[in-house]
Amino acid sequence: MSGPDDRRVIYLDNAATSFPKAPGVIEAMGGFLATTAGNPGRSGHALALGAQAVVTATRRGLATLLGAPDPSRVVFTANATDALNLALWGLLAAGDRVITTSVEHNAVARPLVALADAGVRVTRVACAPDGTLDPGDLERALRAGPARLVVLTHASNVTGTILPIAEAARLAHEHGALVLVDAAQTAGVLPLDVAAFGLDLVALPGHKSLLGPTGTGGLYVGPGIRLRPLRQGGTGTHSEDDRQPEDLPEALEAGTLNTVGIAGLGAALAYLAERGVAAIRSHEQALTGRLLDGLRQIPGVTVHGTGDTARQVATVSITLVGWEPVDLGAALDSSFGIAVRAGLQCAPLAHRTAGTWPHGTVRLSPGAFTTDDDIDQALAALRALAGAVA
Repeated sequence: MSGPDDRRVIYLDNAATSFPKAPGVIEAMGGFLATTAGNPGRSGHALALGAQAVVTATRRGLATLLGAPDPSRVVFTANATDALNLALWGLLAAGDRVITTSVEHNAVARPLVALADAGVRVTRVACAPDGTLDPGDLERALRAGPARLVVLTHASNVTGTILPIAEAARLAHEHGALVLVDAAQTAGVLPLDVAAFGLDLVALPGHKSLLGPTGTGGLYVGPGIRLRPLRQGGTGTHSEDDRQPEDLPEALEAGTLNTVGIAGLGAALAYLAERGVAAIRSHEQALTGRLLDGLRQIPGVTVHGTGDTARQVATVSITLVGWEPVDLGAALDSSFGIAVRAGLQCAPLAHRTAGTWPHGTVRLSPGAFTTDDDIDQALAALRALAGAVA
């Protein structure tokens, strides 16, 4: 992979956005703009019908990935943050109680602070420093009083720790609550079967492990759940009515969709279906194990998280004695051409839980196209930087 100055970049920032994208994404987006870029659902001419066919096919692809039998319950959004806001603001009202965890990304934490200002009661269940959640602690929070919703991440974007979403859903339902899962770090790399796991709402981005373009995402809305739309407007259906349609997906998709991005996402989903989510998970697990093994041999390095590839995704956060995380990240980039994410990673709650507040960590996140050599070069660079302050 080449960067702006034509040097080869070792890209280990896939938790922020995947790079490169899946084969076929660029071609699909360019081809759509060149031949098919009508407005879906707005007209009956060939270009509009062609655009609608692309949107429909991609929606079906997302539904298949999620194990959702009804594709109309998969709504396109701009990203996972957009999807989470749609779910949280569309469901919760003053007087409701919502239960969440201490490792959530700001995409969950900030809307909940705003909702608390609007009269929603927020209970936060503490996770362990390694990011793990004890289902018993969640159950105690549910027993403490009625809750409308449990919202939790599937995997931490700081430590990579996987949370028990199926168990959380079971407990939530036993106590009359719904469950919303933030799948930003897991969609495309871990199984997400909404029926088997009992998930009511799932928010996911298209640009991370789904290997699609930025500006794409989705929200799965389970049967029987109605959300207040965050915006109203044209949908291409029921134009004679002055109120927003209630049928999904139109109820939550006012305005023209990001059709070119959806075309690219469709190509990425086709690649994922061919390669297989399990195969990508196996590849990333092997890379994570290689990275963790090497990090343990570098003096001064602390790995934050479980250190167990079976219990985390390919996201590894470290600190190094003698280095501020932002300086270490900058040195990896400027001296070695290694792209990582340093600081708080938009998740200050997770860093408080991990004990890495306020400076954060350096996060290394391999992806679907990372190689063993990429990992080995990153380890060599870290050994050199550790030696520079020894």
